[in-house]
Amino acid sequence: QVPRAPSQPLASSESRRFTNKHSKKALKASLTLGILLGMFFVAWLPFFITNVAQAVCDCVPAGFFDVLTWLGYCNSTMNPIIYPLFMRDFKRAMGKFLPCCRRSAEPRPSAISLSMRNSNSGPRAATSLKNVL
Repeated sequence: QVPRAPSQPLASSESRRFTNKHSKKALKASLTLGILLGMFFVAWLPFFITNVAQAVCDCVPAGFFDVLTWLGYCNSTMNPIIYPLFMRDFKRAMGKFLPCCRRSAEPRPSAISLSMRNSNSGPRAATSLKNVL
């Protein structure tokens, strides 16, 4: 028999924790995607069915068609509300660029630093995978 190294139980618990963390993220991403797709179908499916019915029988009142069109437009309005509610990364990205969402401790990037960062000129910090992600 080979004696167990003391790091094996630790590695096992860390791999379980890693798996649980990623499964929670995957579940949350699936939930967000399900909500977005569900709202899309609820908002746009009546419009498309009515559109086909209108092409076949010309029996849909114009006012009803307009209401269904605006229901689809409302879905597009809901997306910017849903993303920040369910996605932490989206909140962080918006917090960097929108002054109303920025935390007081975060400094506001200047236009010069943004243009220097986006151009190929000027001093540049070493890029690593950690900085990119």
